[in-house]
Amino acid sequence: MATIYEVAAKAGVSPATVSRVFNGITVRPGYAERVRAAAEELSFVPNRTARRLRRQASEVIALVIPDIENPFFTALARGVEDRAMAGGFSVVLCNSDEQPEKETRYLQVALSEHMAGVVLAPAGDHPELDALLGRSTPVVVVDRQAPHHDLDTVVMDDEAIGRDETLRLYDGGAALVACITGPTGVGTAHRRAEGWAEAFASRSPDADPATYLERADYRVEGGHTAMERLLDLPTPPDAVLVANNLMGVGATRALAERSSDVTLLILGDLPFGMFPRPGSRVVPLPARRLGTEAADLLLARIKGDRTPTRTVVLDAGL
Repeated sequence: MATIYEVAAKAGVSPATVSRVFNGITVRPGYAERVRAAAEELSFVPNRTARRLRRQASEVIALVIPDIENPFFTALARGVEDRAMAGGFSVVLCNSDEQPEKETRYLQVALSEHMAGVVLAPAGDHPELDALLGRSTPVVVVDRQAPHHDLDTVVMDDEAIGRDETLRLYDGGAALVACITGPTGVGTAHRRAEGWAEAFASRSPDADPATYLERADYRVEGGHTAMERLLDLPTPPDAVLVANNLMGVGATRALAERSSDVTLLILGDLPFGMFPRPGSRVVPLPARRLGTEAADLLLARIKGDRTPTRTVVLDAGL
């Protein structure tokens, strides 16, 4: 069976021109006739399966999230899928494990498979998006930000959440509120810690904020280790703001092992079947709403929306 390259050689055109002719794309005058004549002479049959697969890929979007085991991102994914399916699109779920290198591989897959668009919760501040954006593939950033790219973004008001929930702990009787936040380079971790620091400075002005701020890896073990370090301080806190749910699980375990009565305030729903310690509190976050808002923005871009980029900011009550 003849190949596209043989047809191109016989017609005196490039293989790309042959592909355009059989995909119904306009080419230079006379080229289409030459291509079709060469194809007929060589009994060339276009690869309809490949064309069908390309069309199917254009109805698929990629969702790249940092941790599929975290129920926060599971709920976010459900929000994206609900809106995508309603709009006639399928979703490919990609788990970066908070690793920029793994995230980059998935973004390359989205590019090579000609996916219609990408919803991304970045693993860091510098996601590798230039190739996708260079091909005009729509990208929407969710939960976290990509400050070096001008993109539609859906986030929570993380600084306000950190500040307001810390003040809530002080207003509830706490004398010294510490904070366990996520890693450097992750926007949610930075902004929630900024909010905590503002409240801490106003209510514990004589204490050193650096002493009472712990950074961990947004995982259970990280929260456990960070909580142990706070308990080992000469003057330990009597309350702790924990900036995500999995670290909250680890902090809860550390307190149970030490029989400590430190109060926790955990941002984000705990995994199924877990309950907060008596006296502690969990603040649900609008993960599913983040997903639906991000998917709506992406679908609008896929359909041709060319308005300036938007940043949608949700508060914890939504």
